[in-house]
Amino acid sequence: MRCDLHVHTIHSGMCTIPLLNRICRESYNDPHQVYALLKQRGMDLVTVTDHDSIDAVEPLRSHPDFFLSEEVSCVTSGGTGLHIGVYGIEERDHIEMQRRRDDMPSLLAYLDQRRLLFSVNHVFSGLTGSRTDADFEEFSARFPAVEVLNGQMIAMANQYAAAFARRTRKIAVAGSDAHTTGSLGRTFTEVPSARNSAEFLAGLKQGRCITSGASGNYWKLTRAIAEIGCSLMREHRAAILLSPLLALVPAITLVNLALEIAFAQKWGRRVLWNTAVPTQVEI
Repeated sequence: MRCDLHVHTIHSGMCTIPLLNRICRESYNDPHQVYALLKQRGMDLVTVTDHDSIDAVEPLRSHPDFFLSEEVSCVTSGGTGLHIGVYGIEERDHIEMQRRRDDMPSLLAYLDQRRLLFSVNHVFSGLTGSRTDADFEEFSARFPAVEVLNGQMIAMANQYAAAFARRTRKIAVAGSDAHTTGSLGRTFTEVPSARNSAEFLAGLKQGRCITSGASGNYWKLTRAIAEIGCSLMREHRAAILLSPLLALVPAITLVNLALEIAFAQKWGRRVLWNTAVPTQVEI
């Protein structure tokens, strides 16, 4: 069975860009449309991993092939930002995870107690800010899974993540990280022997899974940002005054690409200095 393990909807909250964070959402994906497109693109199971929210459960809970997940925005023991994917949760888990997200030891203890599978997401990306050596020590010691294939991250970052997972013997998971509909279901995790969501989650926990699909690149990110900008203008008509800024999107994503390459190379080489990892980048 196949499932895209990193999916966002309109319930993922507001973007983190200063000023725009008052009016622009992280995603404008409608949960019903997300479900339909994922099924159309060959996903046997559907989950949603909104940022710190489970509000998408209401329109989707009636589907027998849907299970609830979440991407928790939290703080490592060293004080840096982090996104954790937590899969197959119940609504009570959301409450406890949000209560503990600024206390990593408490959060990890809860996840272990509940025997939930969780992964460190886009580990070689600067998306959530700076990183420290202690962070990677914590990932190695305490996290059961690593997202090794993220559909929005550059190939280099994913290659380093895969090498890190192999070296530390972690479960490898994958997802599109789709904030727009175009990427949904293009990157996914498969558990070949599973027949339902319970067996799929059990297979994940046992590491009996395969990751497949595409990494991110310059053009994919540029298109996604432009689409989010257009969705913002449809939601807030006054935001059409910002339309000239769309012309800057290609330059902004080019700068982001350079920063992501530098971040991935710095930490990939530092953490995996004795592991051979390809360095070509798809742009």
